Amino acid sequence: MQIKLIIGLMVSCSLLLTGCGGSDDSVADTVTETVIDTVETEIEDIIDNIVVVDPSLFALNSLESIEVVDCTLSNGAASTCYSVTVNGFPADRNDLGPFCPESTDTTAEDAGKWFDGGVLYDLTGSFVSNLSVFYGDSKWQLYDKDTGLVNITDTQIACEAAARPDVAAEYNNFCVQCEISYYSEVAGEGVSSTYLIPVIPVFRDTPADIGNTDVGVAFDGVNLAAAAPTEAILSAYTIAAFDDCVGHVNPAAGYHYHGANHGDGTCPAIDYESDGHGGAFAYAMDGFAIHSMLNQSGEEETDLDECRGHSDDTRGYHYHAAGAGENTFIGCFAGEIAI
Repeated sequence: MQIKLIIGLMVSCSLLLTGCGGSDDSVADTVTETVIDTVETEIEDIIDNIVVVDPSLFALNSLESIEVVDCTLSNGAASTCYSVTVNGFPADRNDLGPFCPESTDTTAEDAGKWFDGGVLYDLTGSFVSNLSVFYGDSKWQLYDKDTGLVNITDTQIACEAAARPDVAAEYNNFCVQCEISYYSEVAGEGVSSTYLIPVIPVFRDTPADIGNTDVGVAFDGVNLAAAAPTEAILSAYTIAAFDDCVGHVNPAAGYHYHGANHGDGTCPAIDYESDGHGGAFAYAMDGFAIHSMLNQSGEEETDLDECRGHSDDTRGYHYHAAGAGENTFIGCFAGEIAI
């Protein structure tokens, strides 16, 4: 078994940070020692195929703070977790979107995405104008027949009335688009969120359904959300548009992902590993890493379990993301999460 703990981040920038520039080396050293002591104390409890969480994988400009805290796991056991606070805006991007197409003439370059049945579609003007055919329901009419302009929620009030399970009736047949500027006055920042991730993952006896729980957090500082409520969305004849990274904004979570679109290697960013294995881009809430669906050769692993996880001697147990259009990242939690 190989155990990996990289603490370069904790030495160069305090884990109790408000930014890298003004970090206190004494605090960094203290936290580093705490982590080492924690690992040395609990290392005897590690079972085969577990790799310790590596906090240095998070992009520095996505972080507001990381600290080591006591926590309780879903099995009732006392443990130690990283409390990770991120600013909620993807660290490697300057802008979000595009989301909804402006008109029935809008091409894929200027439009976002929609998924259905496991397939990720370009949300072009042509796609919008053919929704009645796509869904076999003549009530679909997301655009003005005279002008070709798409009905878009272009104010905060409209966004909040439509971006909820019980869509306000006046926003039926709208493309739902919320702007991050409604919830963050600072450019390049989103909605701050804090996540508890076990320092040392603990396997469950029986895998657990994800339900409405956050799936995890990407290294770029963005939430991996539970499945979007597509049944409620479609029943109101709305489309909750995603950008090319299968992310969008809502009032509760700010910008968040509903899928991993690694077709061009940027959503969220990955680096394939030295052996060609799919690159890691996030930690699930149980502390196991989530890797890209495909390896460098464009192949999917063939031995994944029901949670979309498997083990190897280098990475221990880890997950591989589902397809970008599947409205999920992993199938279930193999490990205990903090409560």
